[in-house]
This record gives sequence, structure tokens and C-alpha cells, in this order.
Amino acid sequence: MQHSFSIIIVTWNALEHLQRFLPSVAATDYSDFEVIIANNASEDSTAEWIKTNYPECKVITYDRNYGYAAGNNRAVKYASGEILVFLNNDVKTEPHWLDGFDNVFQDRSVGIAQPKLRSVEDPEYFEYAGAAGGYIDWMGYPFCRGRLIDKVEKDEGQYDERSEIFWATGAAFAIRKELFIKAGGFDEDFEFHMEEIDLCWRCLKIGLKIQYVPNSTVYHLGGGSLPHGSPRKVFFNYRNSLLMLLKNLDRFIIPKIFFRLILDGISGVRSLLKGKPAETWAIIRAHFSFYGMIPTTLSKRTELKKKSTTQTPKNLVLMRLLIMEYFFRGKKTFNELEFSPNNN
Repeated sequence: MQHSFSIIIVTWNALEHLQRFLPSVAATDYSDFEVIIANNASEDSTAEWIKTNYPECKVITYDRNYGYAAGNNRAVKYASGEILVFLNNDVKTEPHWLDGFDNVFQDRSVGIAQPKLRSVEDPEYFEYAGAAGGYIDWMGYPFCRGRLIDKVEKDEGQYDERSEIFWATGAAFAIRKELFIKAGGFDEDFEFHMEEIDLCWRCLKIGLKIQYVPNSTVYHLGGGSLPHGSPRKVFFNYRNSLLMLLKNLDRFIIPKIFFRLILDGISGVRSLLKGKPAETWAIIRAHFSFYGMIPTTLSKRTELKKKSTTQTPKNLVLMRLLIMEYFFRGKKTFNELEFSPNNN
């Protein structure tokens, strides 16, 4: 039986992205889908332009900018589809991109999926934010098949098999609506970045699978919400990574977080030596923000443990430190990584 889809696009003062990318989404060749624009109080005539040019799209205009996590959460109550697809406003889609999703969700054990993510600017290459599906290393650092650290691979068919992954990119994130509601949606304390990894981790621990769907391809510009390397983006990446670990790690919580704090400190010194004091200050602020959120996060951890039915799947975690593999052992592509026998 064919699934129905609700495509949710959060936007804030990004009319130029919608004018460039929404036409491809609206032209999707699939019989049962809707497009919902979650307008975070944009002041650039976003709502008026959509109503004039794409009246078939639902426009939900909020009273303020709620960011990615909260903006998407609030849009779900307007969605009628069985499958929610959270799509960034700077994503171009192929006509039949929903067909692959429809097929993978026929398997009831699959709760979340992502397509192949290529670059808008260089379509032969994967895109940084999600590539061919996400994983983490033993310290919680995220990486992708097709992208390690800052090395992005050319798509030469090396990741054209459907695969179970640890996390799906928030740029094009498909999830069963019933699962999204049951899991509590995106953690709004994250605001931006890693909220999708956190949600995936929670769903893995209730026994559901996350799939990479190679026969569904989209193209991502990237940096539509926060430019790469901006101090604000650095702040969210560092803080939210710590929040995610505190919430979801099965064991060795204190030593792992302590080690992460040390590594973050080294990263801050490195930024300072490179003449980027704003990045260093963003890392410092991220740590203090994290400290202030520890009590709330521990409370969430307690509630999550009550819902969990299994531990983190070890076959989806690189049981080494990625930065060591990349910088000291010269592993520049996913297929060069030495996984344990039960890893993908």
C-alpha cells in the first residue's frame, strides 16, 4: 500500500532559497503528498509569494522565529501524511524522489530514512551535511559515508546499496508520523544542529531501524540557516554534541564527556592560534551553556531510559576516535575505515 507524505519546510527570511528550490519540490511526481511551509515569522514576503505562486502549499506563519527544531515540531499538527519529510529550504529534489522512501517504509521495522544527498554546487559530489548516511565514533563525533571531517567524496556509485545507518540528515529527514509523536519530536533545547542525531539515537534505542535510500536523490546547497564556520553554528555544534552525549550514552558517561571537554579545549586553542577568536569564544560559551543545562538534560535522560528497550547498536558506531583515524592514520574516506567484524 502506498504511503502518504507531508513535506515540511521551515524557513526564515529565505525567500531567495524558496524561489530557487521550492519549484522542484512542488513538481514531485508522486500521487499522495503535501507541502507545508513553516514560516518562522519571515519579513521578506515569503507567505505572499508562496500563496501567489504555489497556492497548493500550506503556509503556517508563526509569531516569531522558533528555529529548526521547534519550527518543525509545531508544523506536525498540520500534517496529514503517514510519513513526515523534514526538508531544508535549500534542497532541490528529483521528480521521483519519494518513490524510494515509499518502498523502504514498507518494512515496519524502519522508522527513519534519508536519501542520497549531493551538492547543488557540485552535483557529482556528496554534500557535507548528510552524504550517504550518518554514523558516530566512540566519542560521539558524527561523520558520513561520503564525508569524513572536511573531506567530501565524489559519488562514483560506491554507496549505492541500501544500508542501515546511525543517523539521517536533518536536510532531508523522513520519519513515520506516529513515531515522531511517540518519541516527542525534536528536542527544542537544541534549537539548531544535532537534533536529528539525538532523535535518531532515541529511536534506535527503542529498536527501530534507520535506512539510507540510495535510489532517492536530493541536492543540498548547505548553509541556508547558519553559514558554515559562523560562531553561532560553532556554538550550537559544540553545545548540542555534549547535550546529546549526556542524554543518550549507555555507559562511561563521565569519562567520555570529560575527554570531550578536553578535546574541545584543544580545538578552542587551535582556533585562537589560527586567528579566529570568535570561534574560541563560541566554544567557551557552548561549555557554559551546557553546564547550565545539565539538570534538565539528566531529567530527560531518566525519562528516556524508561522508554528504551535496547542499548545503542554497536554495529553502527566506529569503535575508534575518528580524528585519530583521519589525521594520524590517513583514513580519508568511509571505506578506508577499519570497522570491527560486526560493523557495517
